[in-house]
Amino acid sequence: MPLPEGGKTAWPPKALDDVFARLDSWDAWYTGDPDHLADVYGGPGSGRAFDSTSRARVRNRPSQYRGGVVGKVSRWFWGAPTSLGEVPSRLHMPLAGDIAQKSTRLLFAEPPQLKVDHAPTAKRLATQFERLHASLLEAGETCAGLGGTYLRVVWDKDVRDTPWLHAAHADQAVPEWSWDVLRAVTFWRILEQEDQRVVWHLERHEPGVILHGVYEGTPDTLGKPRNLKAYEATADLAERIETRTKRLTVVYVPNMRPNKLWRKNPAAAPLGRADISGAEGPLDRLDETWTSLMRDLRLGKGRAFVPDVYLQGNGPGRGASWDAEQEIYATLSMLPGPDSGNMLTLNQFDIRVEEHLGMARQITIETLRSAGYSLQSFGLDGDVAATATEVSARERDSYLTRGHKILYWKPELADITLTLQEIDKAWFGADITPELPDVEWPDGVADDPEKVARTLQLLHAAEAVSIRTRVERANPDWPKERVDAEVAAIKAEQGGAMTGEDPIELGTRVAATGRTTKPDDDEGQAPDDEDDLDVA
Repeated sequence: MPLPEGGKTAWPPKALDDVFARLDSWDAWYTGDPDHLADVYGGPGSGRAFDSTSRARVRNRPSQYRGGVVGKVSRWFWGAPTSLGEVPSRLHMPLAGDIAQKSTRLLFAEPPQLKVDHAPTAKRLATQFERLHASLLEAGETCAGLGGTYLRVVWDKDVRDTPWLHAAHADQAVPEWSWDVLRAVTFWRILEQEDQRVVWHLERHEPGVILHGVYEGTPDTLGKPRNLKAYEATADLAERIETRTKRLTVVYVPNMRPNKLWRKNPAAAPLGRADISGAEGPLDRLDETWTSLMRDLRLGKGRAFVPDVYLQGNGPGRGASWDAEQEIYATLSMLPGPDSGNMLTLNQFDIRVEEHLGMARQITIETLRSAGYSLQSFGLDGDVAATATEVSARERDSYLTRGHKILYWKPELADITLTLQEIDKAWFGADITPELPDVEWPDGVADDPEKVARTLQLLHAAEAVSIRTRVERANPDWPKERVDAEVAAIKAEQGGAMTGEDPIELGTRVAATGRTTKPDDDEGQAPDDEDDLDVA
């Protein structure tokens, strides 16, 4: 299927207007930009202090002052109009961004392991995935923030001698589906923008081919097709690139399904939902609570009320003032009344800290529960030291959510890795055998080393485990070669203690032969000779 013809073709497509409007609101919460939030809930321009003529003024829409459906958006804290003459003072608490960051840490604090049978392929993958960890952290965060993410295979021989995976954001792509399987996707970016003139770059991925096109149009339409060579960013691209693989070079990873908002829209039903989906209202109230607390702090500053006679003249026509920081004052030339005291009144307004923080905490708790996370994950249950088992119990909801997300990540990561291998072999001549990898996710929390040591000590005392089993359980991430070396070293130390032999010489022999006895000692001796003792 070719790229759009351009002209008055709407972009993004009109059929996805509701989808991209929702993605725009999730993006506003995820990025935490107050101007963006004001634009989303108050209308374009309401969040900006300066218009196109650079004159400072706040722009409100008449519909914000209406009731009913038309004025519904104004009932949001971020949608309420700013009164004329007031400086916008709304504050934002970045809870949505914190939730997205926590999601990717739970998933990719330690990278998943990709295992294949072919040794050269495994070695090549290990080299490529050294760079992947940071990309997965980025993809995981935007996935939680925007409801999903794309991983695409990219390559440029002038930059790297191997292909790699690039994370593409969900709000810059138009997907096409066959049931819930991604069939094709078109990414876009804006190359140039000046007033109503916009230059679009579209990149369409289909099985076996990638198409590129440039258009010059408006913020809402593609406009006329242009030559790729006319723009520096696309000058090196071809209009059609045969990928030399029958597979699609992109996968889509949903954050969580089903998406309740679009379940009846076939074009959007396979998309995932953001962690904050459905929690936009509480997030809005959290910002209102935080702003109210800061307003209390600002208005609650101590004030001093003084009579006119305490003021110092500033000269003819300049009025009078009171310097609250002055340390020494001359005696005032006036006689206070018998009951007037010093006629100085100090006032300190109440700052409702506990009330505001209590409300903010409760809103945060409800938002985290809605997103599927435990309070412990965000430090709301204290930071008391605990074992791995206790941590897992306290963070059960978070790890259930993590396991749910892994179900979506695991097959897509395996699929795009196979495509990466095929591109590597076809374009870079890599000596590999492409195969679908087995993706293994690490445990979400590491075992307490002290607890592991005690367990292994008890098992050893009960003569219930071998040396190899103890080494493997203490170091589950070690490869077989390292385990073998450690077992040999332990046997050497034990054998050296029994025979009085040099441990280094003994360890070398154990690693080579698996025995602690010297070859010459076996000749002409009984099997039960003490010198023939073999602790292996």
